[in-house]
This record gives sequence, C-alpha cells and structure tokens, in this order.
Amino acid sequence: QVQLVESGGGLVQPGDSLRLSCAASDRIFRSYAMAWFRQAPGKEREFVGATSRSGSTYYADSIRGRFTISRDSAKNTVYLRMNSLKPEDTAVYYCAARSGIMTMTPRDYDYWGQGTQVSVSS
Repeated sequence: QVQLVESGGGLVQPGDSLRLSCAASDRIFRSYAMAWFRQAPGKEREFVGATSRSGSTYYADSIRGRFTISRDSAKNTVYLRMNSLKPEDTAVYYCAARSGIMTMTPRDYDYWGQGTQVSVSS
C-alpha cells in the first residue's frame, strides 16, 4: 500500500520557483511528522526540512529563507515551496514520514515516497 506520493518536480531555470506536493494516507498525515530530503547524483541523502503533526517546521541552513513547508489537512498533503532556485538545488526530492518527533536523519523515517526530480539549469 503506497503511503506517500510526491509530485511537482521538473526542469526550471535559476531563480525560478517550484512547489512539490506529498500526498499522504490519512493515518500518516494525522499522526506522523513529515520531512523532505533530497539526493543529488553521487551524494548522500540530505535533509531539507520537516514539519510536525502540529505544523511546526524546521529547515536546513542551506535552504532556510528560500524553501517553505506547509500542510493542508483537507487534502492530507504536505508542500515544499521552493523559491530562488539554484543549480545546486538539483536533486531527487523525497517525502518521508516518521511516528516520532522531527529529525534530520534519514534512517529515523519509517515511510518514503518514490521521489520527484528537480533540475535547475539555464
């Protein structure tokens, strides 16, 4: 049973904006902390940001001020709004969920989406 489904990736130019979506099952959305990670070719999976069940958020220093996470309880969906995109933001972006508090460590997360490619290039 698929629990998390990402969408919204694509090819954009530097400085553009993009919004990723992560649709979750009702059980996960209501009870789990959710996070976004990204992985560029040849690199380890990197924490981007996370949101708690109550809507608190925390971001990685590398994207703070440019990316925003939000939750829509009517749609059981978490969003990652990305502004002022840079070529170094190019990666596969993953949505993840865990039953405890927000953390920055990928192995702490119980469920993962399939990933969506974001490419930033002129």
